[in-house]
Amino acid sequence: MNGIIDIRFAHLVAAYFFVLIVLGMLRKRKIGKETELIIAVFRMTIQLVLVGYILDYIFGSQNMWLTLLAVGIMEVFAVRNVYQRVKINMSPAFRKVVAYSMAFGTLLSMAFFFYVVLSLKPWYSPRYVIPLAGMLIGNSMTGITLGTERLLDGVRSNRHLIEGALMLGATPERAAQNVVNNAFSSAILPTINSMVGMGIVFLPGMMTGQILSGTSPLIAIEYQIAIMLGILGSVALTVFIMVNQGVKTFFNSRAQLVLTETPKNGRETK
Repeated sequence: MNGIIDIRFAHLVAAYFFVLIVLGMLRKRKIGKETELIIAVFRMTIQLVLVGYILDYIFGSQNMWLTLLAVGIMEVFAVRNVYQRVKINMSPAFRKVVAYSMAFGTLLSMAFFFYVVLSLKPWYSPRYVIPLAGMLIGNSMTGITLGTERLLDGVRSNRHLIEGALMLGATPERAAQNVVNNAFSSAILPTINSMVGMGIVFLPGMMTGQILSGTSPLIAIEYQIAIMLGILGSVALTVFIMVNQGVKTFFNSRAQLVLTETPKNGRETK
């Protein structure tokens, strides 16, 4: 079968039966998450329907500026989500580093991927740029969130070790090297783990979608390998910039450790 099966509206509604099953489980166990589930399902449905119409319009227009606007909006929301998901407050300087790292790392990775790997013509083709950019930005957002939390918590937890190393004459980079390395390793580990199980344990969403649409599995595999390598590069680049530039915000001009971040519960870090 060459074409994808078109799910009729009535059949799509039938898929919501799974929601009823989960609601029944929650009610029986008296967990009390029914309202949250209903809101989540409602928001997912509305958001996806709106995005579907918007993407259908952008794909049909082939407008460069609309494509760039869509990518810009994804970048802004990704940075905003990082700020919200990190449990420790960040200094203004650190926030700038996070935003810069996300923008520079993902845009550079996208430029290489679209120009060199895919050789897109035109380079702003929304059918390729928007979904693939979303995958690169989304995974980089997850990586930089993990890296930020580990870096902030690592500097706070190892304050005495860092200050001790500074007293012995170590540079700030050397004193915080272990914290930076641990943050970087923790941030890219989920991406590496997903690559290990891919193809044997599970088929990734992009590859599955292409196969369902009638694309040859061999072509789908080529795209999946390419995008996973692109994701790995994007995550590693954004996190690498963040940890190396972000750690510098913890030291003043006299190479002294200065902690001004506070947990989001309002208690000051000392």
